[in-house]
Amino acid sequence: MTAMLSESVDRITGDFQRIQGSLPGRGTAWVDRARGDALDWFSGRGFPTARDEDWKYTNAAAIERRPMNAVTVPNPVSAERVRALAFAELPCHLVVFGDGRFDPTFSTINALPDGVSVRSLAEVIAHDGPRLEPLLAGEPGNAFAALNLAFMTDGVVIELSRNTVVEQPIHVLYFASQPETSVHYRNLIIADENAQATVVEHYVGPDGSSYLTNVVTTILGAANSSIEHYKLQQESAKAFHVAGIHATQARNSRFTSHSIALGGAIARNDITSRLAAEGAECTLNGFYMVGGRQLVDHHTRIDHAKPHGTSREHYRGVLDGASRGIFNGKVMVHPDAQHTDAQQSNHNLLLSKAAEVDTKPQLEIYADDVKCTHGATVGQLDDSMMFYLRSRGIEQEVAKALLIYAFAHDIIGRIRLDPLRHRIERHLISMLPEGERIKELV
Repeated sequence: MTAMLSESVDRITGDFQRIQGSLPGRGTAWVDRARGDALDWFSGRGFPTARDEDWKYTNAAAIERRPMNAVTVPNPVSAERVRALAFAELPCHLVVFGDGRFDPTFSTINALPDGVSVRSLAEVIAHDGPRLEPLLAGEPGNAFAALNLAFMTDGVVIELSRNTVVEQPIHVLYFASQPETSVHYRNLIIADENAQATVVEHYVGPDGSSYLTNVVTTILGAANSSIEHYKLQQESAKAFHVAGIHATQARNSRFTSHSIALGGAIARNDITSRLAAEGAECTLNGFYMVGGRQLVDHHTRIDHAKPHGTSREHYRGVLDGASRGIFNGKVMVHPDAQHTDAQQSNHNLLLSKAAEVDTKPQLEIYADDVKCTHGATVGQLDDSMMFYLRSRGIEQEVAKALLIYAFAHDIIGRIRLDPLRHRIERHLISMLPEGERIKELV
């Protein structure tokens, strides 16, 4: 075991011993066992390194070196911050977490249909936890998932019984407030047959603070269910954000993911879906906009396991300064998945010579009657389009901003929640040269 691995394992093991008494389910056999197994898994492997293929472009050593201990006592959530970030113009259920714990003070869960529950993970573990064991325990898969299972403090659990429809979106706000700390959220979304819901995960933190947010969200969609999932990541520019979103889909189910990554010094998103039965449909949309020395990494995987599955994947990135983007998207078509229809694309716009993107779209096809395409581009603003706009009397900086806006809006325009789409548009415009002028033109 290398010195760095030994040091980081010892530090994290000591932190676990310090905090374990305050973790949900302490003293419950299956919870203690799951946490212990996950910590053992991590202790034997440590953090990923550049030798791990999935992490060759994302240096986790920057996270490993920081002694960010798990939060034991959360700070009070600010009412002003909640008001600023909640969608006042959109009727929705609001669930608030601060520093890893559910905050009932600012959470507003309106009347729900019969058979629908929205609760905190800590509450579910305390009252009817054993049924969660198959969803929480097991092989972690990577170091951050192992740490998440060992240290999980809370998260949202959304359960939809058969034929239920949640008309109002469920907006889950996650606040970080303490520098040099870590929080570990575990979310579950379980939809029975014909159930439908829209969920927004929204992560924020104080400007200038360094901390770690580590999240795992599991989504189970039964036959004919429909889950539309949005993730808006607006962490501090010095923060670390590592997240996994993992969906399993049954017959004729629909899963749509929108991943919007704007903050973080290092932001890593692993998004997967397994189309485990005939007729399942999956859509993955993503947009990232970073500058300075930020790094954003999206690893996606869509597994077509059965026939007549459909998947669409569209990711776009805008990078400035010395920032770096990584896109690694794999579509796997298994032997039984005849008549699969899969499309994948990743397009990147570099605004400076120092910005860099590593893109790797992949198709692995083991069935012979399929329709699959993929592609990727990395480039700068189109000179011919710039000339076209300039020739019509539009100043250079305004022309540049219009082209960036149009490029990004291909993804942003797919967001069906108007207040969320408008918020991202405002952020985009605020980052553009001549942003105030662009407001008048779009």
